[in-house]
Amino acid sequence: MVFERVRGLGGAVRRTREAVFSQVADLFDRRQLDEGLWEELEELLIRADVGVSTTAYIIEQTRVRVQQERIRDGEGAKNALKQVLIGILDAEGAYGAMDVPTGQLTTILVVGVNGVGKTTSIAKLAHFLKERGRDCLIAAADTFRAAAIDQLRIWGERAGVPVISHQPGADPGAVVFDAWQAARARAADVLIVDTAGRLHTKFNLMEELRKIRRVLEKQDPAAPQETILVLDATTGQNALVQAREFQKAAGLTGLIITKIDGTAKGGAIFPIVRELKVPIYFLGTGEQIDDLAPFQPRAFVEALLAPE
Repeated sequence: MVFERVRGLGGAVRRTREAVFSQVADLFDRRQLDEGLWEELEELLIRADVGVSTTAYIIEQTRVRVQQERIRDGEGAKNALKQVLIGILDAEGAYGAMDVPTGQLTTILVVGVNGVGKTTSIAKLAHFLKERGRDCLIAAADTFRAAAIDQLRIWGERAGVPVISHQPGADPGAVVFDAWQAARARAADVLIVDTAGRLHTKFNLMEELRKIRRVLEKQDPAAPQETILVLDATTGQNALVQAREFQKAAGLTGLIITKIDGTAKGGAIFPIVRELKVPIYFLGTGEQIDDLAPFQPRAFVEALLAPE
């Protein structure tokens, strides 16, 4: 499905822009490019949680462009930087719109640790897809927290999407099985599966995810068609650590980045995408049911480096 252009993105990245990237943009107001500029750029990018390795890559690639294109002015160098940043987020195999066709069941497994906004993101995603003509169901497979089931039911009502659930403590695999059967019986287009964000050990958490995947694969060898990790932008580089672990266990196909409007650490998006080569599908831009923006690399970079 084709997503429309992002609206209100400038406000969503305001804190990251004001804290760091407005200073990045100001650097290039200089008439001449010198070593001092590149050193200041390095410091600013690291402060924005871009990370040492990705910062070095960005500066190297920008300087290469400046040299190859014989750029001598700051505005030209800033445009070269923009192209490098967009290239990271839009690299081949890294960015693409989530494919949710009609007339066949797409199963979306949603993973992430507790506290990142996973439950609300599921409801927002269901609302987003429903508004675009997809018939959705939600499976409340985080059965280890009664509050998670109750919260998902409340958000499901707000989104106008049915939630299939069992009692707290039930087998998550059984919930997923029943939800998949219900989705098939109703000829639904999408089944979104919530999963536990915390078990007794990390090993147990990842094993539970693998079990859910096996249950789905028995119903449909292609399921889940999507495995989306929800990450909290306010955690900065810690989000990259989480992403690595879930990539190993779950085989991620996409990301939802939440709370982007509440952090100055939005630069962490760049090392996450660069390392994992997994696309960001959406940004969480607020607390309302429709505060979910389809991610577009060029619009994101332009918003970060927009003049104040």
